[in-house]
Amino acid sequence: MTTAIPIRPRRLRGSPALRKMLREVTLSPADFIYPIFVTSGRGLRRPIPALAGQCRLSPDEAAALAAEVWRLGVGALLLFGIPDYKDAVGSSGADPEGPVQEAIRAIKKAVPEMLLITDVCLCEYTDHGHCGLIREGLVDNDATLPHLAAQALSHARAGADMVAPSDMMDGRVAAIRAVLDSEGYSRLPIMAYSVKYASAFYGPFREAAGSAPRFGDRQSYQMDPARRLEARLEADLDIAEGADLVMVKPAGPYLDIIREIRDRCARPLAAYQVSGEYAMLMAAAGAGLLDEKAAALESLTAIKRAGADLILTYLAPQAARWLREAS
Repeated sequence: MTTAIPIRPRRLRGSPALRKMLREVTLSPADFIYPIFVTSGRGLRRPIPALAGQCRLSPDEAAALAAEVWRLGVGALLLFGIPDYKDAVGSSGADPEGPVQEAIRAIKKAVPEMLLITDVCLCEYTDHGHCGLIREGLVDNDATLPHLAAQALSHARAGADMVAPSDMMDGRVAAIRAVLDSEGYSRLPIMAYSVKYASAFYGPFREAAGSAPRFGDRQSYQMDPARRLEARLEADLDIAEGADLVMVKPAGPYLDIIREIRDRCARPLAAYQVSGEYAMLMAAAGAGLLDEKAAALESLTAIKRAGADLILTYLAPQAARWLREAS
């Protein structure tokens, strides 16, 4: 005679409080970096149609927003510049009176503790929309490096706490590190966009920043979505050149890559939930197809569960509010 073995539930039993205590991953407003777009002027909060709830901000309004998100527990911003002028070499990116530089000073005056990270790239500042200088119809990698380094140095002089090169030029971390060190900014960290795919999910950002390429595409210097092993190489090379943090971008479609870089990399790891990810979620929620709060927090939890230490997301203020309400 055999004794029937009772079937036991596989899910954790117990009270909601116990289940919460035993969660392996928890989100906090301190996990988030909030990307914002800054432009010249005063008193400007211009809505960005492609990014519901986001605005182009003048430096004074960026400072006011910084104070708002600081109170929510979000301690870091990533600044993108919308310049007054563009040219073939993106010279306005290094203008000491440019919108990013002015916003740094305004935010630091209003919220001195806020960590300010600046995007370092030429695409927002060139009249052709590419991330590097163009020679004979192609991006000239090596000729671009001094311009990126000059932009990073300008941000450092304005008071940035960290620079984040997003251009994907080979050798740009080393070039920026060398210039910063030589100018007395050896303690300023670099967060490298190390694993940046040539993704279809950047469209809303390019509208927001006015940075869509006027010809061609960026597949010659951003990564093929079908390539996994290259991600390891890119992260390793950036660390060897002096990157203090590395990033995977986009986040949601590349959770496997986040996990892989986390497993092999001892540096802090950031992941960017990009504009297209945000726009899709907001559109679906706006159409009543998704619960905005549940879907947003689930997506952010997945990014952190995959191994990200920091998450760049346009959801940062709202997610911080939800988390504070739940605490």
